[in-house]
Amino acid sequence: MIIKPRTRGFICTTAHPAGCARQVEEQVKYIQAQPKWEGPVNVLVIGASTGYGLAARITAAFGAGASTIGVYRPSQGTEKRTASAGWYNSAAFEAMAKEAGLKSLSVTGDAFTDETKQKTVQAIASELGQVDLVVYSVASARRTDPVTGETANSVLKPIGKPFTNKTVNFHTGEVSEITLEPASDQEIQDTVTVMGGSDWELWIKALRDGGVLADHATTIAYSYIGSEITMAVYRDGSIGQAKDHLEETAHRLNEELSSGGGRAFVSVSKALVTQSSSAIPIVPLYVSALYKVMKEKGIHENCIEQSYRLFAERLYSGKEVPVDEKGRIRIDDWELRDDVQQEVAQLWEAVTSENVEDITDLAGYRKEFFQLFGFESDGVDYDGDTNPVVPIENVR
Repeated sequence: MIIKPRTRGFICTTAHPAGCARQVEEQVKYIQAQPKWEGPVNVLVIGASTGYGLAARITAAFGAGASTIGVYRPSQGTEKRTASAGWYNSAAFEAMAKEAGLKSLSVTGDAFTDETKQKTVQAIASELGQVDLVVYSVASARRTDPVTGETANSVLKPIGKPFTNKTVNFHTGEVSEITLEPASDQEIQDTVTVMGGSDWELWIKALRDGGVLADHATTIAYSYIGSEITMAVYRDGSIGQAKDHLEETAHRLNEELSSGGGRAFVSVSKALVTQSSSAIPIVPLYVSALYKVMKEKGIHENCIEQSYRLFAERLYSGKEVPVDEKGRIRIDDWELRDDVQQEVAQLWEAVTSENVEDITDLAGYRKEFFQLFGFESDGVDYDGDTNPVVPIENVR
């Protein structure tokens, strides 16, 4: 079939296998071009098919030579329907890892279920023995509790009172004002259930109970703080409550693991174009302004660049891991530099529908959004006939 992007709001409902493979290849080449580092031997990445999870898997495998297991949802293509971008990304990773002589396998399923956890424990036991790094990078709009069977849905809302600010339709470039109503107590609780640290904690328990977590293992999850512009809808909003819970979970896990030499961290990342961030009102416009400033200053980083800095220069540098007053690793340090935020604030005040394409990097945002799904990748024939069915070897 001829595969073209089809969008519905902040979602692209198609993905291109060759374009996704090219994006993965570029990330692999970036890591291969960096200085090698001594890191983990066997790595489990939960939520491994896109974003920071995929970047972490690539960094560990091609930067430290680690064997990897990736957990992600199954989403194969058919003759009439494309697979998810995550499926194509994972297929490309598995093929490149095999070519490089790296051991890797995939476990597909809902990461929130006991079944997927146990399937993963069994795969680790049979293929690797134990893992010494666990990366938790699950982003989902809903979660079904494995004990109660109840399903909770997350929301992206402020807390306490309505919040009004600018936003942009990144497809059309229309800048407008949006008012977000505050989350209810139940919505806040549900968001914490979905996006907080409880499932991360269940994964670590399952791995320890199954005897497949090395005593000296490191585990890490991802968080975000952001600027004053996004604070009300993000860090001070419902999702921020979930991130607080995630960070509290890291402290508990660190205490539990430390007796055997293990450790647990949350890494605070910079704002990037992801499918999740595209869903948050205000954030796409903020990211477009941020990209403009950081690119001009020569300090812009994408997912794979952030991942390399996190692992090679922080977690596995051979030195004590630098953390802030709350024990968090800060990879958002360049985003939150005073000079960066001052210039972003100036752009924010000035931006309109008429000048958004000129004074922000909305074009860059738009391109990166489509690249998430394998489109707008250099060197790919998007007018050619493409087979949407791409198998993945070594899938459990």
